[in-house]
Amino acid sequence: MILTMKRTPSSLDTPHQEPTPMDDATHIFDKLRPRLQGIAYRMLASVAEAEDVVQDAWLRWHGAERAAIDNPEAWLVSVTTRLSIDRLRAAKVQREHYAGIWLPEPHIIESPVTPEEIKERADDVSVAFLMLLERLTPEARAAFLLREVFDADYDEVANAIGKSEAACRQLVSRAKTQLRDERPRFAVSRESHLRLLQVFAQALERGDFAAINGMLAEDAVLVGDGGGRVPSFPKPMVGGRRIAQLFYAASRRFGNDLRIELAVLNGQWALLRFIEGTLESAQSYETDGERIVRIQIQRNPAKLVRLAAAFGAC
Repeated sequence: MILTMKRTPSSLDTPHQEPTPMDDATHIFDKLRPRLQGIAYRMLASVAEAEDVVQDAWLRWHGAERAAIDNPEAWLVSVTTRLSIDRLRAAKVQREHYAGIWLPEPHIIESPVTPEEIKERADDVSVAFLMLLERLTPEARAAFLLREVFDADYDEVANAIGKSEAACRQLVSRAKTQLRDERPRFAVSRESHLRLLQVFAQALERGDFAAINGMLAEDAVLVGDGGGRVPSFPKPMVGGRRIAQLFYAASRRFGNDLRIELAVLNGQWALLRFIEGTLESAQSYETDGERIVRIQIQRNPAKLVRLAAAFGAC
């Protein structure tokens, strides 16, 4: 299934009026909102928390003395980044006590329409990449994202996180070194990834064990997030055959009540599994172009609410 998101309808035409300062302020913020949301989500890997940060940024923007702000974009990026850093510090403490394995909240992203959006919505928002970013400190994560993903100059990075340019350069350099060896090993085209998932989805719906097993690498890894609310694995499951047996068991158990749909989540093709019409999980996949090497399964109901609403299943 190819996901088509509905856009907010345009407002009805109204008689021309001169814009008020508040109209200008709202227009500026709305124009920058996607960028602010992108920063906050990549910082927090949570749609709900990112929305809270952007709302807090709006409240601060609403109450600011805007005449004294020379560059609204830089000001809003700085506010959003600092709010995200503060929230991420608190989130890291909570995640240390998380029940089982923590995975990012899946994010529906509309198809990019400009070269800039295509660049910003590639691998830098994938579940695998967000998991890598969890290894960084909040300040290093912010510096790395602003510089390497959002192409900010070092003076902008320094202003956003409240450190010197030299310190920011060091943070970014260390982050790149820390992440370099852990990035996905395989570069697979979007088309190849989609074709492989289409075949795998068909095998899952048929309950074809041989086909499922044949598409998984021998050393494939599966990780799942149940959030302590639904059953999941406390540690990664390793081995293609073991993973195939898990999928096959679900096919046997639920039969025609199991449905698999393709969707674009976090900028990449993924699978959604429905059981009796209810969204049971969102599954992201890493492949080498021929076999599946890693699977991240999000089952925490709290992190599936938005997906369920978008797909009319709850």
